[in-house]
Amino acid sequence: MASGDGSRPGDTGEDARVSRTRADVARAALEVLTTEGSDAVTHARVAEVAGYSKTTLYTHWPARVDLIAMAIESIGEMPHHDRTGVLRDDLIAELQVFRAGILEMRLDRVLSAMAEWASEEQMARIRNRVNTDGQHQMYEMLGELFSGPALDAAVSMLTGVVACPAIMYGNMPDDAVIEAAVDVVLNGHSHSQA
Repeated sequence: MASGDGSRPGDTGEDARVSRTRADVARAALEVLTTEGSDAVTHARVAEVAGYSKTTLYTHWPARVDLIAMAIESIGEMPHHDRTGVLRDDLIAELQVFRAGILEMRLDRVLSAMAEWASEEQMARIRNRVNTDGQHQMYEMLGELFSGPALDAAVSMLTGVVACPAIMYGNMPDDAVIEAAVDVVLNGHSHSQA
């Protein structure tokens, strides 16, 4: 694998020094991304935060998208709610965990960066992985009621009630909005069954 492919330390059989450098740069890139935004993720800024030279960064990660991809890859798995078996409560709790993740991990900046770099093939792979990881529990829960395009729409509507205000307006929905969104989706299913 090429060094700028977003792989994690240790995946390539690299030596400890290279793994440490990759981890340091990934942490620094994520810090810059989540605190300063994607425009600030430059070789110079990440090198400064990581404590490495720009030359080192350019050698291993020649494009800005490499740094942004590595930052996003370093997030790891998305947090999820432990299901109780009560669908409405579980959907609400999963959206509340998503909201908390956006606030605590500054996922709004991560989502914005992914949208900005969407045309890059490398970013498309990462975006697909993040979406799959982030939405799999919603798909499982809503898959009990919906299938096909209706399932995709229900997941998009519910995750969008948190993601869209965060990205577009810089604010988060309160519990009442999350609960109302869940009720709209669940009531829509009830009406389609009648």
